[in-house]
Parts: sequence; C-alpha cells; structure tokens
Amino acid sequence: MTPDEPRLSRSESLHLQIARHIRNNIEAGVIRDGEALASTRELAEQWDVSVFTISEAMKILAKEGLIESKSRSKRVVHAPDQHQQAEIRLRKPRVLFVGGYAGSGKTELGRILARETGWAMLDKDTLTRPVLEAAMEMLGMSPHDRESETYLTTLRPREYESLMSAANENVSCGNSAIVTAPYLKEFRDSAWLERTTAMFTGLNADVTFVWVYCDAKSMNTYIRHRGAARDGAKLNDWEGYLAGIDLDFRPPVPHYVLNNCISSPPLQKQASDLLRAITSEEAS
Repeated sequence: MTPDEPRLSRSESLHLQIARHIRNNIEAGVIRDGEALASTRELAEQWDVSVFTISEAMKILAKEGLIESKSRSKRVVHAPDQHQQAEIRLRKPRVLFVGGYAGSGKTELGRILARETGWAMLDKDTLTRPVLEAAMEMLGMSPHDRESETYLTTLRPREYESLMSAANENVSCGNSAIVTAPYLKEFRDSAWLERTTAMFTGLNADVTFVWVYCDAKSMNTYIRHRGAARDGAKLNDWEGYLAGIDLDFRPPVPHYVLNNCISSPPLQKQASDLLRAITSEEAS
C-alpha cells in the first residue's frame, strides 16, 4: 500500500467522483440500507452539476448493486451487509492514526474501518467541534476560523490533546481505536511520531499510521459538497490553498497509503487490504 500509487492530480469525470463519494458513504454507514436518496434534481443541486451527471453516477451505483430504483424518481440504498456486526480482536490493542488533507476521505475511511472491526471511531471534529466553536465565540472569534494565530497556537493543540486522551482511555480499557484528523503538523514531526509510538507501546498497544491521498480535483468536489463553513477560506482561494500544501507528502515513518482518487480501487477494498496487512503483522 505504500509504494507506487499515482500521485499526480487527474481530471476525472464528475459522475465518477460523485459515485465514489456516495459509495464511500454507503460503505461507511453514513447512508443506510433502505434509505431513499434525494431525487436526481435535488442531487444535481446539492452537487452543483447537471441532471445528466447525476443520472450517470446513479447508473454506476445501480450496476454495483448499491442502489435500487423503486420508481422513476425514487432510488433506495441496497446495502444489507450494513446490518452485520463485525469485530476483530487482536492480542494487543491497536491505534490507527488516519491523516490526510481536507476532503481526502479520511473520516469515511475511519468509519469503514470501524464498521469492519468494531473498534472505537474517534474523529477530531466529532469529539471537539461543539466545544471548540463555543470557545471561539466566547473569545470573539468566528466559530469557523481555522487560520488565525489564536486558533493555531491556543485552540488547535487542545483539540489534538483531547483526541489523544480519548485514544489513551480506550487503549487503557483494552480497546483498539481508529483516530481520524488531518494530522498535517503532527505527521511531519518525527519527534511527535516517536513519542506517540512510545506512549502507546508503553500501554502494550501497537500503532499504525495511515495517510489518505486524494487528488486536488476530487478534494475540491468533496469539500464543496459537504458545505462546511470551516472550509470557506480554502474554497475562496483554492489555488492559494493548493500552493500551500504538498500533495506528495508522506509521513517520515513506516505507514500505509490509501488512495482515494477516482481511478483507484474502492475505499472499502483498500480498507479490507489494510486490515489483512495489520492482522498479518499481528500473526507474525
């Protein structure tokens, strides 16, 4: 998973990007079995694309058996495997740190892995955003600010401290955990990576680092679709944002790379491959 995946940004068809995004959400359990999707016209408005583009995306998902047409205007998710509860128990707890740029698909991957394993799913935004935004408002800041010096030096460290504490607590209870966050600063810091590994090793747990790669066009599509206010600064100056990140970045320690570009294998398959690799490590 680490070696030779393509890293160049590719211009992929929008209907393929949309199909992949919906597929990821179905496999992660965000969109549930039996749930009716929005109409073609509503989806076109949500994605800011043509009705034709949505229809083409739906054809792909229908061919894969992930959706069923109940009428000309109603499509229902078909994912009966969602009801199966999986659990993978290892000899020692394991902590998977999943990082990646905004819109890369790291949270979707985390959810897929959690459904596959039964391990705790710890996402930074889910755990910290309500308190963080309340604190920012009390400080007279925009709750969507992710660029100011106050956020970066005072509030951001507390977010990651809370995330680490939640992982620590799970491991102390003997549970494995999947921890998802950008980790843009942490995954570049060899000292942080070494300290983190040493800390969990001291708790008799194994650590795995995962980086989710996604090309620029796909990230832009996913970020626009989720419509999060915190992404406003990125979208308002997308070229400037891209100039400030390194799509070729990889953590300077042993790690796995999962590729969420449109032309790569489905995220579900890559997640299964990752888990097989981890269980092989456990057995060796």
